[in-house]
This record gives sequence, structure tokens and C-alpha cells, in this order.
Amino acid sequence: MNDEKHRAPARPAFWNNSKRYYDLKSYWRNRFGCKVYKLPIDAGFTCPNRDGRIAVGGCAYCDGRGSKLRQAGPLPSVTAQIEKGKAYYTLHRRAAKFIAYFQTFTNTYDVLEALRRRYDEALAQPDVIGLSVGTRPDCVPDPVLDLLEGYAGQAHIWLELGLQSIHDRTLVNLNRGHDARTFLDAVARAQGRGIHICVHIIVGLPGETRGDILATARALADLPIQGVKIHSLLALRGTPLGRRYESGEVSLMSKEEYVATVCDILEILPSEMVIQRLTADGYKDIFLGPSWAVNKMAVLNGIDWELKRRRSWQGSKRDRRL
Repeated sequence: MNDEKHRAPARPAFWNNSKRYYDLKSYWRNRFGCKVYKLPIDAGFTCPNRDGRIAVGGCAYCDGRGSKLRQAGPLPSVTAQIEKGKAYYTLHRRAAKFIAYFQTFTNTYDVLEALRRRYDEALAQPDVIGLSVGTRPDCVPDPVLDLLEGYAGQAHIWLELGLQSIHDRTLVNLNRGHDARTFLDAVARAQGRGIHICVHIIVGLPGETRGDILATARALADLPIQGVKIHSLLALRGTPLGRRYESGEVSLMSKEEYVATVCDILEILPSEMVIQRLTADGYKDIFLGPSWAVNKMAVLNGIDWELKRRRSWQGSKRDRRL
């Protein structure tokens, strides 16, 4: 009886995949019955952590240049960006439906009518079935949530909140400009609106132990959120973090440590939580490290092999305390 109580939960059949976690492609296929791809959009937004409202200079790891489109010159319209993305993914990935992903900087940081115009333009495009809006926890006032809720009745809506860590001391060290309580408040106010929430976290942040990282994972596991993106910490030239890395003040995780830690996180997260990302990469022209992060497929394969070696999967330790 006691053994039965502590037995790991079975690998969920509803994933309908061969992986040991619930990946985004499987979620789209389960939900819509076809291939769905997110189309990254740079809609010209800025960030309150850069324009002086909260701070200048941005987060310690951010290079502040925005998308490659922004670096190249005047931004194409939302429609033009979607058309180009659709053409690529239809030809090369046989995609059938699309999510317009407002990705660059803080995509709820503008007056309400300006947000509405951009979102309406995206949803007016053929085969665009929803929005994914990347933002900060301190930039989702109730009127913005009301706007997204209005779309949720007819489209598939994701709100992506950049948290990075649940620990306030880490958020201060990163110059995030908000605390964990602000994040928790944003999640609470977004509930019951038909909006799906995806939370971004970074593994390997300066000063954080394995216990700190898993505490962030446990906090997310206990919240009413539907997705998570796990990023590896990257050092980029020209950023405060990059300078600390170049001076030897900050060290970065090895690939083996990162893979093991991500697997620890996955074991804690609920099986129904959609894993939208498991690593990260940066612009090659300013990339400093870690060197292993440039090969995303090797990292993903490492995570697959480590879970297989453990005979484990997402949610297998959900009801235990490590």
C-alpha cells in the first residue's frame, strides 16, 4: 500500500507523442488536429525597463537591439511579417494554421487602442487562429487583460510572462524592475478569462543554487498556468551580464549541468503543462557563451537521453518533494 502511494504517475497517454514531456507541437496537434506554427512579430514596441519609466539599460542579459528586422531598418507591417512567415512555414513545414506571436520587447506596453489595432490586424489574416503576446508582469493592467479576454471567445490566446526567477534577490540582480509578487498578481488577475498563460524562466542565473531553481519550478507547478519556456542563461557582448562574464565574475553552467537541471524541472512540472521551449540561443555576432548553447539540437537530445536514462518524464515527481 505504501509502495503504491509513492509510485511515480504513469506517462500520460493524452500527450500522443513519443517524447517524455508535453511539447508544443503535440499540444497544437491535439488541440487543432493539424500543424500549427507561431509567427514571430516585431511590432515596434519598447520596454519600460529601457525607456526610463522603470529604468534605463534593460535587464542584465538583454542586448536591447530587438529583432533582426528592427536592426535591418524600418519595420514591415504586421500583415507583411505574417505573410512572409506563413509562406515559409507553409512551404517548408506544411503548416496549416498560425499563431501571431508578438515577441520583441514588451508587447502590451502602449495605449489600449494602439494594442487593439496591432492585434486586430494580426487576427484578420487568413489562417491566423490566435495570438501569443510576450510581455512583463508589470505591464498587464486590467484593461489589457479585458482586451485579450475579448479575443479569447473567438481565438486562441496566450499571454507570455517573463518571470526568469521566483526569487526577488535574483530579480534585483538582473535589474528586472519588478518583484515576484507583481508576477503572482498578474497570474491571479488573468485567471478565468479564457487566456492561456506561459511563463519564461532562465536556468543558470548568477547566485542561484539548484535548490533555488527547483523552488521556481515548484512555484510554477502550483500556479494555474498552462505553459512554460525554459531558457539557458546566455552571455552576450555589450550587456551587463556579458561584461561580468568576460571579467570572470560570472560563470555559466556546463551542458551536463544544464541538461540535468532541466530534467529535474520537468519531473516537477504537471504533465498537462505545455513545454514551449527547453533551451535558448542568441545572435551569433555578440554571442559569448556557453559554447554548447549554439547547438540546440544537441541540448534537446541530451535532455531526451537523460530522461530516458532516469526512466523518467514530465510530472513523474509532481507529488513528491525533492
